[in-house]
Parts: sequence; structure tokens; C-alpha cells
Amino acid sequence: MSNEGRPLSPHLTIYRWPITMTLSILHRITGVGLSVGLIAWVVWLEAVAYEFIPYDAVATAMESLPGRLMLLGWCFSFFFHLCNGVRHLVWDTGRMFEKRQADVSAWIVLLASVVLTSVYWLST
Repeated sequence: MSNEGRPLSPHLTIYRWPITMTLSILHRITGVGLSVGLIAWVVWLEAVAYEFIPYDAVATAMESLPGRLMLLGWCFSFFFHLCNGVRHLVWDTGRMFEKRQADVSAWIVLLASVVLTSVYWLST
């Protein structure tokens, strides 16, 4: 069988990604990020409680630029996962399934995540 003359399947570069698809992917990524953050939190708890790892070393690592960026990322991941989880709970009630409503709620989730992260980081 020859493939000549057959139409090519559309590729991702042809389509514009809908915001709902972007949020679905971001929800999964932030879930993985939160799992990694849980490991870092356990290391911090171990340093506080048992001192197998010196607490000063963990505190210094978290106060460095990469450490602060990781904390910021985990903070955003937490708030995003929380807001998107609330959005999914609303969907579980059978509401807001229309395309326009889903798009608006997606933008609200993103905005709320950024605002909550900013408020938290500016208050500490």
C-alpha cells in the first residue's frame, strides 16, 4: 500500500490548544510536583525531628535561589491544584460544562492561583 496522495493527519502545530486542555496537563504536572514537594517536606521534618540531616543544611538549601524557586513552584502547585480541584467538584454536580463556562472557570482558576500564591508570598 502506498501512502502517496493520502491526507496527513493534523498535527499539534495546526490546532490552538484550548485553555481547558492546558489546565488538564498543568493539573497533572502540578500533582507530580506536589509529590516531589512532599518528599522535600519529609526531609525537612526529619531534619527538625531527628537531626539525621542537619537542620542548618536544609534551611540553607531552602533559602538559596533554587530553593526559593522550588518553594514558589510548590506553593503555586498547591494553590492551583486546590482551585482546580474545587472546579472539578463543581463539575461533579453537573454544572458548568458548557464550553464558555468551562473556559471562564479555567481562567478564574489560573488567576486565583496566581493571586493566592502572590498574597501568600507577599505576606511572609
